[in-house]
Amino acid sequence: MRRRKEREQHVVVRTAGNVAAAIGRHPREFVGIVMGTIAMFAIFINALFLQKGPHPAPIFVTRPFMQAEPSVAPRAALPQPAPAADAAAANRTQLIADIQRELSRRGFYDGAADGVWGAKTDTAVRDFIQAAGLTVGPEATEGLLRAIVASQAKAERVAPPPHNDPIADLIAPSKRVLAVQRALSDFGYGQIKATGIYDTTTRDAVAKFERDHRLPVTGEISDRVVRELAAMTGRPLE
Repeated sequence: MRRRKEREQHVVVRTAGNVAAAIGRHPREFVGIVMGTIAMFAIFINALFLQKGPHPAPIFVTRPFMQAEPSVAPRAALPQPAPAADAAAANRTQLIADIQRELSRRGFYDGAADGVWGAKTDTAVRDFIQAAGLTVGPEATEGLLRAIVASQAKAERVAPPPHNDPIADLIAPSKRVLAVQRALSDFGYGQIKATGIYDTTTRDAVAKFERDHRLPVTGEISDRVVRELAAMTGRPLE
């Protein structure tokens, strides 16, 4: 029994030696045999365990490629609604036009109802406030429009002086003087009554305005004084 085991071990050792000698003599062939054996095992395993779909299928299962998402064209910009400032400006224009029409019906305004707050509209509003005895400010507001509609005040018609009387022409009320008096009174240049007549109080107020704005002090209602006052009020005086 013992001899038999020794003979088997001797055969194994001799076989291993022969195999090692063969590998040493033919290394390339041995590598080819090994690679072929591995390939056969890979095909065998793939055919039995890795095939999930119909033949043919890849030897090794691979992950599917990521499909590119279809590009989406950018949406066109939606039209923006009109700014609220435009609506406010339109409402103010309509309000001024309504005020002008109501003043025209009562004889205070003789211009077009164009919705523009100019010198004529400002003068007409001030005349109405004075005639109606109101304390509201000369501003385009719904309250002013309601006051005009509810008031019974009418503009007084003053007959123009005869043209052959130069003295009467000099002392007659002037729209330019009236506008200057109102502007000077609004900016605190004295207790001036808006009569349209150039008097001592108006002269002193004009002189004070000229000194404050470094203008030649004359006390006269010159074109330069009118331009400076218009720039302060933000509206034309004539």
